[in-house]
Amino acid sequence: MERRLTYALPIREVVSAAIAGSTDRFPVNRIFCVGRNYADHIREMGFDPEREPPFFFMKPTDALVSGQNVSVAYPPDTENFQYEAELVVAIGSSGRDVPVERALDHVWGYGVGVDLTRRDRQIEARDRGRPWELGKSFDQSAPIGPLKPASECGHPARGPIWLDVNGVRKQEGDLGQLIWSVPEVVSVLSRSWALNAGDLIFTGTPAGVGPIVRGDRLTLAAADLPQLSVTIV
Repeated sequence: MERRLTYALPIREVVSAAIAGSTDRFPVNRIFCVGRNYADHIREMGFDPEREPPFFFMKPTDALVSGQNVSVAYPPDTENFQYEAELVVAIGSSGRDVPVERALDHVWGYGVGVDLTRRDRQIEARDRGRPWELGKSFDQSAPIGPLKPASECGHPARGPIWLDVNGVRKQEGDLGQLIWSVPEVVSVLSRSWALNAGDLIFTGTPAGVGPIVRGDRLTLAAADLPQLSVTIV
């Protein structure tokens, strides 16, 4: 008789993201983020926007908050909590060493998200040559709106990306300004990690990042994807 596998602790529920117009959910595997992928944002952070190879950091699935209207708790251990609006890519099939011309074959869909950042902790780590996790990878640091399948929205290479704080426009750019395009990002990422269905990729933020406090309401969108509203509580 085959022995049934048991676990020492209760099994956690699958982490998942909302899908626009559907009761189905998108199971989330890993969350990758691209650093410095808009020239104007690189400048505002004090760096020269040369087209260097893209670099990546990760957030745990605990960071995910998904829906049309979500609430996020102001995190501990920061006095400079900031927003970064980003296009999010949802991977639908596995692959390694994916060529650029085949990269979009692995994309299931898209959404808009916020790379919430403890900026003081990030800068402190950066200046000391340490990893960015303390500034980037904390609980609830990756809110995303409902994902839209590429079969419905195509593969947006251009279109506005913007973020408002309490109704005031703070970030405004175009997806066409990405230094590394979505196919390039997917291809480069697949050289270091085997892509898996359920992976999410935050693709970078335009200029205009800034601080937020409890009670602030963020509204953001990219191209024709569903908007996302985030209230800081």
